[in-house]
Amino acid sequence: MLNDIEFVNLFSAELGADYRKAKSYVKDVPTQALLHVRSFSHKLTSLLAEPKKVQFESPNLYDRIEQLNQRRLIDVKTTRALHKLRGDGNRGAHPEKYHLTPEQLQQLSERSIKHLLSLVESLFVTVTKQDKPDYYFEEFDSLAGRDLCYRAVMERDPESQYLVGMSLKTRALMQREQELALQDSGDDAVEDRSTASLKQASYWFEQASTKNLNALYEHGVALIHGYSGETNVIAGELAIAKAADAGIANAMALLGYFYLVGSEQFSVELNQAEKFLSQAAKLEQSEAMANLGVLYYQQDNLPAAYKYINRAAQAGFPQAQYHLALMLARGEGCKQDAIKSAYWMAEAAEQGQNDAMLSCAQTMLHDDNALGQDLSQAESYLREVIKYGHSVPAMIELSIALADGILGHIDVVSAAALLKMARERANQTELDVILPLWESLALQVDTVLEMTESPQERLSLNKAAELLSEPQIS
Repeated sequence: MLNDIEFVNLFSAELGADYRKAKSYVKDVPTQALLHVRSFSHKLTSLLAEPKKVQFESPNLYDRIEQLNQRRLIDVKTTRALHKLRGDGNRGAHPEKYHLTPEQLQQLSERSIKHLLSLVESLFVTVTKQDKPDYYFEEFDSLAGRDLCYRAVMERDPESQYLVGMSLKTRALMQREQELALQDSGDDAVEDRSTASLKQASYWFEQASTKNLNALYEHGVALIHGYSGETNVIAGELAIAKAADAGIANAMALLGYFYLVGSEQFSVELNQAEKFLSQAAKLEQSEAMANLGVLYYQQDNLPAAYKYINRAAQAGFPQAQYHLALMLARGEGCKQDAIKSAYWMAEAAEQGQNDAMLSCAQTMLHDDNALGQDLSQAESYLREVIKYGHSVPAMIELSIALADGILGHIDVVSAAALLKMARERANQTELDVILPLWESLALQVDTVLEMTESPQERLSLNKAAELLSEPQIS
C-alpha cells in the first residue's frame, strides 16, 4: 500500500516534492514546513487552472484562489481549504507576530500537513482522472532536524546553516515575546531563554552569509538587533542592501522601509523606497505591499494606497488588515463599506493585531444589543492586548467591564489591579480618564464593604481597597 508521500507524488510529482519537504520539517523547523505548505498551495492553484487554460491576473495567492472560485473551477469547500492553508503559510513566515508559542507553531504545522493531505484526497479523482488509491499516513519524525544539523556542522552546507539559524531565530523570537508578556505578570523569575537562542542563530547566519543570500539578509538583521550581544547597525544595513541588490524579497522590503523612514546608513529617498518596495511587492512580500500602501497614503494617492494595503491584507498581513478596515470605514481610496470594514477588522483581530483586537472588543462591549450575550471573546481580546501590547486603553476598558459586571460577573479586585497598572503607564490624557474611574471604584468598594457580611466578599473588597489606597492622582 502507498504511504502518504507516495500518494501525493501520484497526484503530482512537483507538488509531491513540496509535500515531502513540508512534512520532513514539521518537528524541527515548523516555519519551513508552513512555508512549503504555502508553496504547495500556490502551485496547486496553477495545477487547477491548467485544464481550462486560465491566466491568472495576479501572482497573489488570495487573488488566484478567488479567481478559481469565480470561474467555478473549485467549489466552496476547496476555496475555504485553500484559504486556510494560505493563512497557515502566512503564520509560518512570522509566527512571533501571531503570539504563537513554539509548541503551538509545531501543532499548527502538523494540522496544516493533514489539511493539505485531505485537500489532495478531495481533488484526486478530478485532477488525475484516476480512482483514488488506498494509502496510509506515516507519522512525523525528527530525521530532518538531525540531518540539517549534521550537514550544517559536518559538511558546512550554507543552506543547512541558514535553516538551522532560522529555526533558532524563530524559536527565540517567540520565546522573547512570551518573556516580555510575563514580565508584567508579577512573576519575578521569568527565565531568559531567548538570548542564547538568538546568539546561536546569529552564529549560523554569519557562517552561511558568504554563500547564501537569504542568510546574508538575516545576518544583517542580526547585526542591527544585536543577536550576538553587540550591535553593528551600519554593517547590518549594508548587508541587507547587498542582499536586496541580489533580489532577496525580504531584503528589498526592509531596504525600501529604510528609504521610506530613514536609517543610520540610508536617508529618506521616496523614489528609492518606491523602487525597492515595488520589487518586493511583486514577489508577494506582504510587509512591502503594506509599506508601499503607506508611502502612497502619505503622498495622498489614496487609490494606490488602497490597492496595495488591500493586497497586503489579502496576503494575510494583520497590520494591513487593520488599516484596510479603517480605509473602508472612511471611504479612503475606495467606496465606503461598513460591512467589509467590520470583516477586515475581525480578520485582523483574529490574527492577533493589537489595535484590531481592542477595536473589536470595544465594539462588542458598547453594542446596545449585547446585553445578555456571551462577551468572553471581548474579554479575551482585551487580555491579549494587555498582555502583548501593554495597552492602557485596554486596561481601562477591561477594568470598567469587570467593575460594572458587563462580562456577566463582578470582579472588583481585578478591576482595581487593572486601574493601578493603567495609572503606572498612563499619559496625562489617559490619567484624566482614570481619575474619575479610580474615585468611583473606591466609592463602590467602600459602599459594599459597609453593607456586606460575607467573609469571602469582605476579603476581596479589602484587597481592592488596598490596591486603591495609593496617593491620589494629581
